[in-house]
Amino acid sequence: MDQSIRLSGGRLGFLLIHGLGGTPLEMRYVAQGLAHAGHTVHVPQLAGHCGSSDDLKATGWADWYATVEEEHDRLKERCDSVVVGGLSMGAILAIHHAARHPSSVTALTLYAPTLWLDGWGVPWYATLFKLVKMKWFADYFDFAEREPWGIKDQRLRAVVEQAIRSGDSSRAGIAALPGSLMLELRWLVKRVKQEVATVAQPTLIVHPREDDRASLRNLHYLQSCLRGPTETVVLNDSYHIVTLDRQRQVVVARTVEFAARLQQAVFQRLAADDLSDLMGTAHAGAVTREKLTR
Repeated sequence: MDQSIRLSGGRLGFLLIHGLGGTPLEMRYVAQGLAHAGHTVHVPQLAGHCGSSDDLKATGWADWYATVEEEHDRLKERCDSVVVGGLSMGAILAIHHAARHPSSVTALTLYAPTLWLDGWGVPWYATLFKLVKMKWFADYFDFAEREPWGIKDQRLRAVVEQAIRSGDSSRAGIAALPGSLMLELRWLVKRVKQEVATVAQPTLIVHPREDDRASLRNLHYLQSCLRGPTETVVLNDSYHIVTLDRQRQVVVARTVEFAARLQQAVFQRLAADDLSDLMGTAHAGAVTREKLTR
């Protein structure tokens, strides 16, 4: 069953992308907060997700991105401006989308963006996987979810662990990622590193200081490489899944504030355009009157 979330609202739309092996439920709290603020929000279920491990292995990053393209087209039918954001790998897909569509992506909201899996909770031997180059060999390795499950809040962590161990990947994602998917992630990151310097849209980056999966190195890299203006929020009481963890209210509040500034900038630009048109009309009228009096 499709787990996509679509909430109706105003003409400013948000396209939010969940993480690798995850589900749209990761983004539900943020989506509901944005919808409550009056925005239209779509969170699509990425290709191959919320099913079996074989379903996921049959896809690659180009398939996940095709879902993003399709959902953007759907969102554009009801929104004048579209902000694209995502969690973890979803944030990397968002950057790729902004690079490909500089005129139709208004801004970015990146939550714990993950270019490198270098957080304190990642086992040391995971770095050896960089030696693997072929998908058939990569599938000899599984990347199992493990403590603390990206969650600092102990009560919520227990709920997430129970959902992951249930075997129902539509509840909290898949329990173990096939190695070939991690190889696809590596190839996606390689592409985005080539594109990031072209991305000029305003960007909000929210990253936890104690991220168990992706260190602040990821944040610092994007701050230095993105061409457009960036706003940064560093969370002091969350782990990787910031959209669910203890400071999820902060994530929503800062995203809503970011959206309000975007709308204000749009209104100011429209007012400036109207003034320019008015001045042009007035000038043309003055020229016409001058010719008539000669």
